[in-house]
Amino acid sequence: MKEIILLKAGEIALKGLNRSVFEDRLAKNCKFRLKHLGRFQITRAQSTMYCEPLDEDIDIDEAVETLQTVFGFSKMSRACVVEKDMDAIKAAAAEYLEPVLRDCRTFKVEAKRSDKAFPLKSPAICAEVGGYLLSRFPHLRVDVHQPDFTVYVEIRDKNAYIHGPQLDGAGGMPVGSSGRAMLLISGGIDSPVAGHMMAKRGLELQAVHFAAPPYTSEYARQKVITLCREVGRYAGRIKLHVVGFTHVQEQIRDLCPEEYFTIIMRRYMMKIAERIAREEGCGALVTGESVAQVASQTLYALGCTDVAAELPVLRPVIGMDKNEIIAVARRIGTFETSILPYEDCCTVFTPRHPRTRPKLREVLRAEERLDEEALLADALSKVESFYTYPED
Repeated sequence: MKEIILLKAGEIALKGLNRSVFEDRLAKNCKFRLKHLGRFQITRAQSTMYCEPLDEDIDIDEAVETLQTVFGFSKMSRACVVEKDMDAIKAAAAEYLEPVLRDCRTFKVEAKRSDKAFPLKSPAICAEVGGYLLSRFPHLRVDVHQPDFTVYVEIRDKNAYIHGPQLDGAGGMPVGSSGRAMLLISGGIDSPVAGHMMAKRGLELQAVHFAAPPYTSEYARQKVITLCREVGRYAGRIKLHVVGFTHVQEQIRDLCPEEYFTIIMRRYMMKIAERIAREEGCGALVTGESVAQVASQTLYALGCTDVAAELPVLRPVIGMDKNEIIAVARRIGTFETSILPYEDCCTVFTPRHPRTRPKLREVLRAEERLDEEALLADALSKVESFYTYPED
């Protein structure tokens, strides 16, 4: 019995003349994410994508699970394909759904007739299929209000499709349809969530991580790589840039007032991230900052940080509290990795009494003690770049 996966478009169904651009991107993303399972043919019609396996040994369940992490779909279902003939539809419904129906007590049938040339209207399709299923499964009874299971019959342009209730898709926009952005990823809870949220809005992510060996370990570096892979379950592959930041931090520690350590360090991170972002064609920076969570995330500190970069700085978790961010981290699968006890460079040089209301002129005066171009050149000469891929 032939099976395919029906994928219902989300927001892109509302697009106008450029809708095909978003659909092409979505189809490309699906093929990329499914290629480890085998060959698939993806076609589209009537706000629906048809994902058809071309190899007999493909695991459809795993394909559905993978597609549930692809941004751009609102709903999806594993469906049986049958010719547009009522006898064939009834027989296929009984055979295809038998494993579920034999364990249910109540059911109902819902029909959607997109092909208006089909001789029966939706109510008649429901009646015929429902009557046949009652004859095949005498223990069942019809409950149109709260059934244990709903049988869906869709009559479309070329074929009929039979399936059970639809599964939720990941929603959002296709990754890559809104441009590219550089995520500053620390290894904590917040930045992976921020990356996930911006990927959901269609941004293709690259990431930059600041390492400070020997103050930070190889375990901390590996933790960030794992987080990129976990974010990549939804965002796809992520190009990660690991910056050697030790010399910059040591110069800030040795030459700048202690209360400004954090804010100056954040400004240098922005400057370095922006240079890498421009080289990679990114149109924005993304951070996991949330107002008032720590000293470097007060309005005053954020204002001093923002002016260090000309690219827009996107902060999708800016208004979320920690519990809300943790809830998202648990849902997307990054929380357990984020809480592994490996320090990042932000915590190694934390001042005892950070300035929570820094003034930009004071920060700039403190920075005058540093050779900015030399420090930036040194850091940019110590960048290791490589792709991370979603964990299968």
